[in-house]
Amino acid sequence: MKLHTLKPAKGATHKEKRLGRGEASGKGGTSTKGNKGGQSRAGYKSKMAHEGGQMPIQRRLPKRGFKNNNRIEYKVFNIGQVDHLSEKYGITEFTLQNLYINGLISQFDSVKLLGNGEVKGKFVFKVNAVSEKAKAAIEAAGGSVEIVK
Repeated sequence: MKLHTLKPAKGATHKEKRLGRGEASGKGGTSTKGNKGGQSRAGYKSKMAHEGGQMPIQRRLPKRGFKNNNRIEYKVFNIGQVDHLSEKYGITEFTLQNLYINGLISQFDSVKLLGNGEVKGKFVFKVNAVSEKAKAAIEAAGGSVEIVK
């Protein structure tokens, strides 16, 4: 066996499809692109969301709503959950770092305390926001609340 005698396996190679090289080739005339129109021309590119003359979906559907760029999304905790979380994770000081370490929030979440439920223990909270009802309930139970930015 010599290098100049090597050939690919039978059926491994295919002849190139030569378009537009005369009627005898079977691929002449319109070069398999149908008749006339933009799609048969070189450089044709359809617009994104083009639906062939039908009214596109972004024009059929009405505009809705408004996105407030200044909205602050909070991860919310009710004071009724605090005793359970304290028991489960052994936390007495609820800071953003402690909540993150225990997998309760992600790294850049803001935390807000709401007043649903009641607190039985004495806890320290360092959170981004707190409702008036929650703050009053925590201080009545002997805890403290500090708002951090």
